[in-house]
Amino acid sequence: MGEAVLRNEALKRGITDIHVDSAGTAAAHIGEDPDERTVEVCGMKDVPISHSARQVRASDFTSFDYILAADGSNLRALERHVGHSEGSKATVKLWGSYLPDNKPIPDPYYGGLDGFKNVYEQCVKLSNAFLDEIAGKKN
Repeated sequence: MGEAVLRNEALKRGITDIHVDSAGTAAAHIGEDPDERTVEVCGMKDVPISHSARQVRASDFTSFDYILAADGSNLRALERHVGHSEGSKATVKLWGSYLPDNKPIPDPYYGGLDGFKNVYEQCVKLSNAFLDEIAGKKN
């Protein structure tokens, strides 16, 4: 969901020169489509979503400027990858760190649709905070 929301918020601002991707730190769900509740919430908000799950690769750390973790567990896993990725240029941060409350994104998987709606709203706020920060760095 985060990938779709960030891409959509960037497009709303007219930002087209951004490459947004999503990957997991574990091998779970590789090749699978997004959870149907993610698709449902994105559909309600007119946010296009098409994604096939993949695992983080060493090349991600040399291809991307930013790698944003949903929570502390994923952040620690990504930080371990950085040390093994020669030529890494990526800034690896908790996505929640772009807002003052620094909240991780909860995994809504075991909850109902409301959990996915809440995660969507959090992703919108985080996307805009992130885009504001990178826009400030370009100016």
